[in-house]
Amino acid sequence: MTATVTVGEFSRLTHLSVKTLHHYHEIGLLAPVSVDASSGYRRYSTGQVETAQLIRRLRELRMPLTDVQAVVDAGDGAAREERLRAHLERMEQELAHTRDVVVSLRELLTPGRPVLDVEYRFIPPFRAYGVRGQVLRDEIGPWCEFAFGRLGEVAGHIPGTSGATYSDEFFADDKGAVVAFHPVAPDQAPADGVELVDLPGGYFAIAVHAGPMADFDRTYGALGSHVAEYCEVAPGPIRELYHISPGDVPDESDYRTEVCWPIQRIPAPKG
Repeated sequence: MTATVTVGEFSRLTHLSVKTLHHYHEIGLLAPVSVDASSGYRRYSTGQVETAQLIRRLRELRMPLTDVQAVVDAGDGAAREERLRAHLERMEQELAHTRDVVVSLRELLTPGRPVLDVEYRFIPPFRAYGVRGQVLRDEIGPWCEFAFGRLGEVAGHIPGTSGATYSDEFFADDKGAVVAFHPVAPDQAPADGVELVDLPGGYFAIAVHAGPMADFDRTYGALGSHVAEYCEVAPGPIRELYHISPGDVPDESDYRTEVCWPIQRIPAPKG
């Protein structure tokens, strides 16, 4: 047996404010069972309490309203379970990322400058399969998944270390040219879905970033400072070489990325 109640009473039953209930009505997420034509007063059914509580909990988990709508519309079927599973997996990934950031923050607040081993190396020119794009910094993760997924399909059997180049604009403007690449033979035939790119040779100051990417900026900061203090910077994009990447191992602590900063020449040792 159900009864109808005013929007104010329904607010007390569900712990959702009247303003929130009005918004949910406007977007079609949780409509009242009746609306008085003359006064506009809304009335809800006590049978809607469980749905309102479900919506409230999903919003507490920061589920987007479009996904909440899909869960509500799906009822009790497999579609609802799949939506919930996917969102909980995203929440777990966000939690793991938050933990990494907290660890990085504590290390950042620890007195003393991080010790960084810098290697100078000449990298000869080489040909590669590439995927090129103008990429927003906030979208670099999904773009890399797409780009390296495509490279893996085409060049997964070819030995070599995949990497990417990042233009100055990518850092300065939060959007710029990025080229994901995988080295191939000089006479490699073209392939669908990728392009053949020729990366120039040059001298680089190189440092290895080990572990999660949450403190990747610290490696950039330390290497860039070293270059500014001891080297002559050369024009050209920064390269990253992914020796051990997310697709290789499940544990982020095992990641290994070489950051390659272009320089004019190998500096002479001081003293």
